[in-house]
Amino acid sequence: MSGHAPDALGLAIDRAAGARAIGGNRLEHHPDSPRALDLMLELIAQASRWVHFENYIIRDDRTGRRFAAALAERARAGVSVRVLYDALGSLGTSGRYWRGLRQAGAEVRAFHPILSRLPFRIIQRDHRKLLVTDGTHAMVGGLCIGDEWAGDPERRRRPWRDTMVRVGGPAAAALDRAFARIWSRAGGSLSSDELAADPPVCGNSTVRVVEGAPRRARVYRAVELLAASAAERLWITDAYLVAPAPLYASLLDAARGGVDVRLLVPGTSDLPVLRSFTRVGYRELLRAGVRIFEYQGPMVHAKTMVVDRRWARVGSTNLNVSSLLTNYELDLVAECEQLAEELAAQFRRDLASSQEIVLQPRRLSLPPRLVGAPAEPEPPDPAHKRSGYELGAVAVVALRRVAGGLRRAIAGTAALTLTGIGTLLLLFPRVMSITLAAGTFGLAFCFALYAVERRRRSREGPDET
Repeated sequence: MSGHAPDALGLAIDRAAGARAIGGNRLEHHPDSPRALDLMLELIAQASRWVHFENYIIRDDRTGRRFAAALAERARAGVSVRVLYDALGSLGTSGRYWRGLRQAGAEVRAFHPILSRLPFRIIQRDHRKLLVTDGTHAMVGGLCIGDEWAGDPERRRRPWRDTMVRVGGPAAAALDRAFARIWSRAGGSLSSDELAADPPVCGNSTVRVVEGAPRRARVYRAVELLAASAAERLWITDAYLVAPAPLYASLLDAARGGVDVRLLVPGTSDLPVLRSFTRVGYRELLRAGVRIFEYQGPMVHAKTMVVDRRWARVGSTNLNVSSLLTNYELDLVAECEQLAEELAAQFRRDLASSQEIVLQPRRLSLPPRLVGAPAEPEPPDPAHKRSGYELGAVAVVALRRVAGGLRRAIAGTAALTLTGIGTLLLLFPRVMSITLAAGTFGLAFCFALYAVERRRRSREGPDET
């Protein structure tokens, strides 16, 4: 069931997210990364008018070359092919890869090149993942283009767990317009012919296309509203969860208010430092009644959120400051009970490959220890939510790193770093002074460039988003 009449929450999300409710869509949930990649290739092969393809990471590996071949074939057939990649995310991809696409007739652009007149834009990345064909079919979610997501059965490498949603209906055209807006930021605009699609109603799901942009906090505000509205369940899967303080407080408040709050995060991450920071806040969350699970399979890269039985969020945004405040992101917020239930069912399946993190009491008034226990099988609709006391009593199987140890490690690293710098200053005062002076002048030059550019842009008019 979807297509709810406008209500206070829906209107608040519309305003916070800078989006509008789009009805009449069909949403397909794809939690299997290899199958999602195959489906994207099928959509490219079926395109007859245009292909708009955008991704943070496009690798020059076996998977990336499959996409290059499919895109080049469509370009040679006369289809308008536009490829937008992030210059930092795809830094390791060879120039030959992009030249091959251009020679086939595709137009390829890099978003925010590393070397530019605006050096501070290096932190503003295009982290979006989107494919739109003919303005009528789209796929959006967290999946990048690389062998990590495809897996390699011959070498016994399992694919990363990620989630994409296929969109049919009017929201596909809205996603195409979202592509057009960021395409124009990387160069010239699309022709009106490539934005002329008007897909018919083909389902009953209501969708909001949320375009995250630096300093706008659109996804951030939408997520906070969804978290605050949860009455029954709030289940979040996130690859790099380091929640800002207000969102962290929302999770605590929801759990203390009786909401079934669960977090699923990687047990093994490609960015171990971020995983360590994720663990810093575990104790307070657990004490509030939040249930935390660490996935024990390959990297879980999905970014999803289920709120009660009405709301579902799928997209590219991780719940950390970088994604929420500095990157360009793209999410779907759907009023769709079917998608919400499918995401919830996948969440339960992921728990079967996870360990639940619990608190183990210790003697001598020491803080409780974080430990991992096997996630217990649950019925589809659990009737009982464990209390904070029950969480602390779950049987212990394997010890996990404690947050206190992490804090000591961070403090120790900082102390060693500062000691090293001080030692170098004493031993090599001239070399270090020259180095520091060069760094200072370099920063001054960057700030000057930034000031000149901002002044020029203010004369031309306000920034577009």
